[in-house]
Amino acid sequence: MRKTGIVIGVAVAALLAIGGLAVSSPQAKLTGSIAVKGNNEAGYPGMAKVSLDEAIQAALQAVQGKVLKVELEDEDGYLVYGVEIAKADKQIADVKIDAGNAKLLKIDNDRNDGDDGEESEDSENEHEEGGER
Repeated sequence: MRKTGIVIGVAVAALLAIGGLAVSSPQAKLTGSIAVKGNNEAGYPGMAKVSLDEAIQAALQAVQGKVLKVELEDEDGYLVYGVEIAKADKQIADVKIDAGNAKLLKIDNDRNDGDDGEESEDSENEHEEGGER
């Protein structure tokens, strides 16, 4: 019986370690492939290696719905596409796609946007991925 308990304990610890790599806390910073230097947003399109259409397709593979808005932005010092998607459940997903390789970096599930432009984030439903796939 003691061996079984040890094996189960090791298996649980391994699963927690692996899960910790794929899902991190809301405060964790994402890592992209194109570092942004300075605040010159006008230069972002020239820095991106992924087209707008490729970014939208990558976002829609991660979250199904209707694309509301797409913009190139500086997220934690890296160039990403921020793709807002309205899901069937009336939630808004803010999907971050790496502008250098079209990899999914992060999904923030927000509550429905208000008319005043303010978003309130639902941090319980965040998903982040780091590293390579």
